[in-house]
Amino acid sequence: MPIPPYRFLTEVLKGQGQVTFMPSALTGLFFAAALFAAGWEYGLYGLLGTAVGTATARLLGVDRGRVADGLEGFNACLVSTGCAVFLGADRISSVLMALGGAVVVTVVTAALANVLASWNLPTFTLPFCLVASATTMAAPGFHRVWEGAAGTTALTRPATGATSLSWTQLWHAFFADIGQIFFMPQWYVGLLFLLGIFAASRSAGLVACLGSAVGIATAWALGSPADGIAQGLMGYNAVLTAMAVCGVFIVADRWSLGYAVAAGAAATALTAAVTSFFAPSGGHTFTWPFVLTSLVFVAAVPSFPRLRRV
Repeated sequence: MPIPPYRFLTEVLKGQGQVTFMPSALTGLFFAAALFAAGWEYGLYGLLGTAVGTATARLLGVDRGRVADGLEGFNACLVSTGCAVFLGADRISSVLMALGGAVVVTVVTAALANVLASWNLPTFTLPFCLVASATTMAAPGFHRVWEGAAGTTALTRPATGATSLSWTQLWHAFFADIGQIFFMPQWYVGLLFLLGIFAASRSAGLVACLGSAVGIATAWALGSPADGIAQGLMGYNAVLTAMAVCGVFIVADRWSLGYAVAAGAAATALTAAVTSFFAPSGGHTFTWPFVLTSLVFVAAVPSFPRLRRV
């Protein structure tokens, strides 16, 4: 039975909001506006991917509750937007890759959900990481996909340069850490994303700010190049990790707040390692550090009586 268009649109917007764990159509609207602010093509790719992923889940009969909450759209949103950023938004091949990726990531999500359910662990953005990594690493072997693509310009090798942060670089980094969750380095785009998080939950917004601050502080303390920090390349994984372990999957309190700081710092340190690991093959960091760190920190919770799973 066909669903009303407004309900499907709501599911799509919630899918975009779920990139930062927010099942809110209003958050998704902010996120869509942020992507359009970065470039109309990114806004379209984001909506297209989320819509295809959501529709695929519906056609395959995925639990209606998951679809309604946007849980079947956020990985597809990231895959599609990633195709625009790393393969070039103005290519027909990128559109086709985005469409195919949105379908495939829905299947991968179901497979991983079944596997990780045995340990009561969420999939996070692991489906996106697997599909996006396979796509970008394989793309150079297909000339119709890769020739003239823009993917060689972003995160293909570890950053180098001066480590001292100027005031401008510092506040740019604070917002860019949010924007880079969607591969966008512009501070104003990150600001729109942050406003979208606050629109759904003030506490989640504050934890996102904490994650960004932890990411910046950790990267600076470890001597990361200032340009990379300012572009948000070192802090976006800390934002997602902090949100995941303080309020989303672990009950928010003073203990989980400290846990979030530790997890955010670990994700930032791991970002450099993952970037170096993928550099020789032309792969990208994506949200691998967030996924790996969060899986470890959430899986460890049963051993810590002061922490409670949501």
